[in-house]
Amino acid sequence: MVAGLLFLAFAFFAVGQASATRNGAQGAADAAALAAAQRAREEWGPKVLTALTMPGGLDNIFTDGVVIGDARAEAGNFAARNHADLTAFEPSSGGTGRFKFTVGTTTRYTVGESVIPGTEDEHGTAHATAMIELRCSLPPSGGGTTPTPAPTPAPTSSSTPPPVTITCDGKDLPVEPMPDLEKIFTVKLVD
Repeated sequence: MVAGLLFLAFAFFAVGQASATRNGAQGAADAAALAAAQRAREEWGPKVLTALTMPGGLDNIFTDGVVIGDARAEAGNFAARNHADLTAFEPSSGGTGRFKFTVGTTTRYTVGESVIPGTEDEHGTAHATAMIELRCSLPPSGGGTTPTPAPTPAPTSSSTPPPVTITCDGKDLPVEPMPDLEKIFTVKLVD
């Protein structure tokens, strides 16, 4: 009877170890996906601001191979910081004004030895997807937001063109100086 209870206790311990390993893999995947999306947001930000002031400017903005390569490297770095390897990296369009990064990770450590055979070779695996979403409205043409000039004062002898603004989350933002990227994009984990 005692032997049976001990075996049951060790089996529960093994299940706990497996769960902890899986959670470690999921944490690494979440961190890697978010890191990729945030890196891409940093690099795309200035380009998107310029594109928003031109009709059709956003049409090919999210296909920049250098940005996607840098995002992949950042995902790999964050997976490694969480004791995991990046096993999958899939950038994809999430619809107009959205872009997704799906990553897969495998832990560098195993579940460990237990009363359940084979756990010493089992690694945790997980996938996560992060999405960058443009908070600024897009015109029906699929290009950039139609620039809305700020109210202009009465003309003067040395009139300068009005500052260009974009509308993000219902608020007008001037393009110069560049607004915080968090006001232009949101980055979040998605299913």
